This record gives sequence, C-alpha cells and structure tokens, in this order.
Amino acid sequence: MKLFATAVVLGTITSGSAFAAELSMAANVTGKAAEFLRARLAEFEAKTGNKVNLVTMPASSSEQFGQYRLWLAAGNTDVDVYQTDVIWAPQLADQFVDLTEATKDVIGEFFPSVVQSQTVNGKLVALPMFTDAPAMYYRSDLLEKYGKQPPKTWGELEATAKEIQEKERAAGQADFWGFVFQANAYEGLTCNALEWIKSSGGGQIVEPDGTISVNNEKAAAAIDRARGWIGTIAPEGVLSYQEEETRGVWQTGKAAFMRNWPYAYALGNGDDSAIKGKFDVMPLPVAAAGDQPASSLGGWNGAVSKYSDEQEASIELVKFLASSDVQKKRAVELANLPTLSALYDDADIAASQPFMPSWKPIFQNAVPRPSAVTKVKYNEVSADFWGAVHNTLSGNGSAAENLELLEAELTELKGDAW
Repeated sequence: MKLFATAVVLGTITSGSAFAAELSMAANVTGKAAEFLRARLAEFEAKTGNKVNLVTMPASSSEQFGQYRLWLAAGNTDVDVYQTDVIWAPQLADQFVDLTEATKDVIGEFFPSVVQSQTVNGKLVALPMFTDAPAMYYRSDLLEKYGKQPPKTWGELEATAKEIQEKERAAGQADFWGFVFQANAYEGLTCNALEWIKSSGGGQIVEPDGTISVNNEKAAAAIDRARGWIGTIAPEGVLSYQEEETRGVWQTGKAAFMRNWPYAYALGNGDDSAIKGKFDVMPLPVAAAGDQPASSLGGWNGAVSKYSDEQEASIELVKFLASSDVQKKRAVELANLPTLSALYDDADIAASQPFMPSWKPIFQNAVPRPSAVTKVKYNEVSADFWGAVHNTLSGNGSAAENLELLEAELTELKGDAW
C-alpha cells in the first residue's frame, strides 16, 4: 500500500506533484554500489519530497530475473521501479510502462545502440542508466617483470598466463593463478562463452535472423580450448565463480589475468587493494589474426512497473537516475560506463577514471546476447547454452557432443518461430 505525505511535508515538494509518493525500487546492489544508490535516492527524496525504499536483490542476475518475473506475473503493486539487465527488455516489455513520451526531451543524448536494446516493438521499456562491456585485466607490473607484451590472441594469453603462473609459484606464491573468469552455471557463463565463440568466428549462438548457429566447429574448438584452462592456468574452483569470486582472487594479487566488467577497475585501485596501480585493461583476445574481439553487451536500466500506483513519480525517479549528473557521479565513484555520449569527453571523468575513454570502442563493438531475436524464450536459450558449456568445462562430454545436443534442444524450443 502506498502512503501519502502529510500537509506539512507537501510544502517542501518542488516537482509540482499533488502528493508526495512512497516508492519502492528493486535493484541488485552491494558494497560501494549500494552506498552510491542510497545516496542518490536521498538526493531524489530531498529534491521531490518523495520517499524511496530500496529492495535489494540477489547478486545472481538469473535469480534476480526469476524473482522479477514472479512479482510481475502476479501484478505486484509493491515495487514501482525495477533496475533491469540489458537482456530482459523483450521478456518483460508487456509488464512495464512505455517511457517514449516521458523521455522524448532527453533520449537523443543517449547512445542509439543502447536505447535500441531497450526498445521493443517501438516501446521504450527502460531507460539506460549505465552500460557495460567486459575487458581483459592484466598485471602490467608482472608483464614488465617477465618481459611480456599484453596478449592479443587466446593462445598468447594461455602461454603468457602459464609462464607467469609458474614463475610466481617458483618465487613462493603457491596459490597464484594465470587466469580467472566466470564459469559458474549462470548468465555470466553465457557472456564468457559467447565471447570465446564470437571472437573465434563461431557466431553468436542464435543469429539475428533467428538461425541456430551454435553447433559448428569453431564454436566447439573455442569451448574445448577453455576446458583446457581448468586446472592448468585457472583453478578448478572457477567452475563455481561468479564476478565477485573472480575479483576476490584477482584483487588479492593471486592472478595474472582476469576477465571482468568495468566495476572491478575502481575497486582494484582502492586503498585496500593489493594490486592498486599495478594493472591495466585491454580488449578481450581473439582466436587468430583477422578475428574481431567480442565483449558481451551488458548494462543496467530503469523500468517502471505498469502495476505501480505511482507511475508519474516513478518515471521521475528513473529519469533522475539516468540523468547526466547521476551518471557522471556513477562514472567517477564506481567506474560504471555512461550511456550518454557526451560524458566520454568529460574532463572530470577522464581524470578520475583514465581508462574510461579507451573503453568506449570496447563497448561500441560489443556483441549482444540473442535476447532480441529469441524474445520471451531467451532465458531458456541462455540456460540451455550455459548448461552445455558448463558440462564441457566440467569434463562431462566434449564441446562437439554437447553443442549437438544443444542444437536439438534449441530447435525444439524454437518450434515454428522464436
């Protein structure tokens, strides 16, 4: 039930609303990100007189999506604003308010590709708050120490990671690893494996025209190559790693390379980090010269529930969280990539996050997961895909065997059309 403010509070409202609203926002935030969001919500409350309650969600995006879908299917009126993953727009479009009209004064400032990712059948499902594309983090001090160049191919990565791992262990770091990444059976593995396959010329699971392409030799070779990392340059435990477990190994100085999202950059340079000032980032490797690097397009957006009793105030909150001022603070404090083109030329952002301007081409060339083409079936497509990959990485069948089974599963799931 939504509560309205008393007449005493109404005198402080500046947005022209007849009443102050009590809103609830669901978001996956921890640590510094939670502190940041609470500070911004406090600013919004002071500005508007509205009250915003933060509903914290599980760290796993797969679990978060499952909970969102249950609430929305039930017509839940308790949550007004949802922080949504870039891939969810086609699946949840019918449950959210169309923001096209409400954002026509600002939408031209956003990257068109990011806006397009949140547009379904002409309906703007959510407003992009920050975008995401992973990169390869590397210990620049260790590469210099051992006379190595940043690797451009997966083969070079393997060789460099193996050599540094052996030499660091010989020097007394028994638990040092060459490379850490996310190989748990969840959405993050879909991102990692899509990057391995796409950067090897193996397609993108389901192509934009709906063709199921994943069962091919290049895709199988890419996954089998990754299987070879487990227990050699990467710990066996990587099979249960999500982003934070990966960062934990990296930030304590126990890995030479890490695949992760931009948020780990600011944390890696924190005062409590063992690797502060000792690392850099680069585009993810490719299989061979001539292949194009591939980073999964990520990002988070603000959507308004069509079941909300406070849609006007909720839209105001979403526009505030996606505003230039908030995105600039988010970039400076959390190293999250803005969705507003102009901020990549901002001097304050460049000074606080020197890597950020160089990240622009990484995410502009990012590869989308096949959520737009597979629509409401994407969640099952992704689960089937990450299951096949995780089986391969765990030693349960070869990539060729598992991709053949996956192709059959996806063909049955597709039916006559996606």
